[in-house]
Amino acid sequence: MTKVVIIGAGKGGRALLEMFVGDATVSILGVADVNPWAPGIEFARRFNIPVTTDLREFVTDPRTDLIIDVTGSPEVHETILRSKPPGAEVMGGLSARFVWDLLAERKRTEELEDRYSLVVRELQAQEGDFIIGQNPKMREIAELVARVAPAPTTVLVRGESGTGKELVARAIHKYSPLRDKPLLTVNCTALTPSLMESELFGHRRGAFTGAIADKVGLFEKADGGTIFLDEIGDMPLEMQGKLLRVLQAGEIKPVGDVATRRVRVRVIAATNRDLETAMQRTEFREDLFYRFNAFTITLPGLRERMEDLPVLAYHFLRKAEAKVNKKVERISTDALDLLKRYPWPGNLRELENIIERAVVLTRDRSVEPEHLPLHLQESRGFTGPSDDGLLAGKERLVREFERQAVLRFLRESRGNISAAAKKARITRRNFHRLLLKHRISAEEFRSETVKSHQ
Repeated sequence: MTKVVIIGAGKGGRALLEMFVGDATVSILGVADVNPWAPGIEFARRFNIPVTTDLREFVTDPRTDLIIDVTGSPEVHETILRSKPPGAEVMGGLSARFVWDLLAERKRTEELEDRYSLVVRELQAQEGDFIIGQNPKMREIAELVARVAPAPTTVLVRGESGTGKELVARAIHKYSPLRDKPLLTVNCTALTPSLMESELFGHRRGAFTGAIADKVGLFEKADGGTIFLDEIGDMPLEMQGKLLRVLQAGEIKPVGDVATRRVRVRVIAATNRDLETAMQRTEFREDLFYRFNAFTITLPGLRERMEDLPVLAYHFLRKAEAKVNKKVERISTDALDLLKRYPWPGNLRELENIIERAVVLTRDRSVEPEHLPLHLQESRGFTGPSDDGLLAGKERLVREFERQAVLRFLRESRGNISAAAKKARITRRNFHRLLLKHRISAEEFRSETVKSHQ
């Protein structure tokens, strides 16, 4: 155990005391400062550490291993060097500052590790669906959430649909100083430009046809809290400029009002779009992008964390059991193999739906390959040219490519068949035929408009 004397009980001395108290490898023999009311003196008294205003009293103690001088006085340091017992080390000036900074960094690291553990538990408790697992990227994301949560920083969460972006936003809010304030969620894809402005910023009575009363916008409702803008990449350009004003000046202007109002709101946004490409196409403002891009969290797709698929599949199995009130004990090895071969364009949401479907279909207590959708079953045993020859293999590849394209157009159009057909450059009737061919339901791609979380 190292026996330490601290000379100087100002800010630096107190910081050292805070670091040393509770450290089993350090014994503090005493603290000295000419000011009896120095913060370090008061702190030391609370822990029954000897204190004095005579700077020479503890310096001569023969038990001393290390004297740390944080007074910054050359005269005091010279006195310590002359008076110290043989064998005692003296640390002062830049060396003392280095130790102070080193200890402070150690404390910050310990606090971060504690917060990381809390955030990991919180992420996995959010509706139970955000499993950290063994994937290094997911562990890195948990650490990023722990770091950014206490700060007022604007955050952009990026990732494909179904990867858990809203769960990350909730965790950030949960561990922020705003945790007791509202967290409001807005889906930007489900609102027209005129409706979006009214929803976000409110309106005055008579501002437009149907505005029969004043309305408080979501930014004003979230004042002091957090607002989560889901699918920010689909926000109209006109609204992007008004959002930028909120981020820069903290001001909103309700529709039909002549005056602005001040709000203090933390903004977390999410998108599955390539914003860099959107900027090149002038579909997303460059200044808004750089405002959001200061702190970005990018979630991996399920196909990038396949080592976690078994635990995720069993998690959704237990969830489906409770939902449909049916006992299913296992997922067979063959079924798991099929799940591992699939590219998962719909990520966790798609996995959950497929597992729930399998639980409904199975007649025993095991999920087997035949309980999985046809497009997963068709991948069984296909690792190259099959016994049917290269032509059959090519047909399967084309079929899968066609199916993935249909899924992508539906995701981008939020389940709107007409819009998806337009993106695919085919008629609505032909697109509907593709849905029937691949047994795809557009319904699951339609999401709700605006949700609020208190």
